[in-house]
Amino acid sequence: MPSIEDELFPSTPGKFKIDRSNRQLHRCFASTSTMFLWALFLIALTASYLSFQSFVDSGSRYLTASWGGIQWEKQVRTSAQIHRSGGISVLVTGATGFVGSHVSLALRKRGDGVVGLDNFNNYYDPSLKRARRSLLSSRGIFVVEGDINDAKLLAKLFDVVAFTHVMHLAAQAGVRYALENPQSYVHSNIAGLVNLLETCKAANPQPAIVWASSSSVYGLNEKVPFSESDRTDQPASLYAATKKAGEEITHTYNHIYGLAITGLRFFTVYGPWGRPDMAYFSFTRNILQGKPITIYRGKNRVDLARDFTYIDDIVKGCLGSLDSSGKSTGSGGKKRGAAPYRIFNLGNTAPVTVPILVDILEKHLKVKAKRNFVEMPGNGDVPFTHANISSARNEFGYKPTTDLETGLKKFVRWYLSYYGYNTKAKLVH
Repeated sequence: MPSIEDELFPSTPGKFKIDRSNRQLHRCFASTSTMFLWALFLIALTASYLSFQSFVDSGSRYLTASWGGIQWEKQVRTSAQIHRSGGISVLVTGATGFVGSHVSLALRKRGDGVVGLDNFNNYYDPSLKRARRSLLSSRGIFVVEGDINDAKLLAKLFDVVAFTHVMHLAAQAGVRYALENPQSYVHSNIAGLVNLLETCKAANPQPAIVWASSSSVYGLNEKVPFSESDRTDQPASLYAATKKAGEEITHTYNHIYGLAITGLRFFTVYGPWGRPDMAYFSFTRNILQGKPITIYRGKNRVDLARDFTYIDDIVKGCLGSLDSSGKSTGSGGKKRGAAPYRIFNLGNTAPVTVPILVDILEKHLKVKAKRNFVEMPGNGDVPFTHANISSARNEFGYKPTTDLETGLKKFVRWYLSYYGYNTKAKLVH
C-alpha cells in the first residue's frame, strides 16, 4: 500500500492520474483530510512542547541564578553597611583578584561598606580566587558572582544599594596572554568598562569611580621616569592598548555625563595572594620545584628592570584616590557641572633588575635558581618601567614605604604557608 507521502508527492512527475469514480475521489479526499488533521495535531503538539520547554528553561534559569532574591538582597545591603562616621559604600569589581581582595579588606577594616563582584574566570587557578573570597567572607564582605558585562546585574546592585564609590579592578590582565586570547581583553577591558560606566551614569546619585589603568600605557616611551604628562600613544601590547582605550573612554564619560573618575596606573604589583602568572610568583614556584626559570634580556643583553610596587603601597594609593575623588555631578544621566578627572601613577620609584629580584628570592627561599637567559621576544613586554609619583604625592600624600627586599620576604613567607600548609594562610599587612 502506498504511503501518504507517495500519494501526495508521486515519484514520477507528470504521470499522476485521478480516478474519476466517486469512490476513488472520496478515498483521495479522505486521505488528504486525514493527513491535514495529523499535520495540525503534530504542529499543536510541537508548539505545546516548545512552550513547556521554554517555561522549564526559564524556571531553571531562575532557580539556578547566582544572584537575586530576598536573601541575596539582604546579603548585599548588610555588606554595604557603613560602620564609621564619614564612611563610604564601595562596589569593588574584581574583588577576589589580587589587588581587589586587598583593597576590599582594607576598606572593611576602616569601617566602610564593601560589596564585591567577580566572575571567577579561569585565566589562572580559580581556587586561589575562591580562597580569597573565603577571607573576604570571614570579614563580612559579600562577593556577588557575576560579570561586569551583565547590565541587569549591575542595575540591580545599584537598585539595592546607593553606592557612593566604585573601585573598578575587574579586567583581563597579562601582556603575553593577549597573543592567545585577544577577544577576552576587548570583552573585559573595553566592553565591560563601558557597561559599568553606563550603569554609573544612570545611577542616582552617581558614584565616584576609581579604576585600574596600567603603567603599560607608556608603551615604547623611553623618557624616564614615566610621568602622567608623557605621551601614551605607542602601546607595545594589546593589553596596553585596551587600558589606553579605557583612559579615553573614561574621559568621555566624565566630559559628557559628569562622572568623577580617577585612573590609576599600577606599576608591577607584587606581594602575598598575588597572581600566579607574574614573574616573581612563577619564579618562586619553579625554584622550589627545582625547575629552570626563564629570564628575559633586552637588546645588547641588557637586563630588564621593573618598578616593583608592594601590594600594601598600592592599597594606600587606592584608598587615597577614593577619599580624594570628589563627587560626580550628573543626575539621571545628565551632566550638571564639571566633575574631577584624574590619572595617577602608583609605583615605588625604585626600579630593580630581574636578576636582582631572583637573587632576593634565592636568599629567602634558601634555594639556588637554575637560570636560563633568553632574549626578550616580541610579545609586548617593555625593557623597563619607572614611576614618577609626584602627582599622587601632592594630591593625597601617596608615599610607598616597602622596598623589594622587605616585600619579597613577606611574599615568600605567605607562599610557603599557603602552598606548604604549614600554618593557617592569612594576609600579611
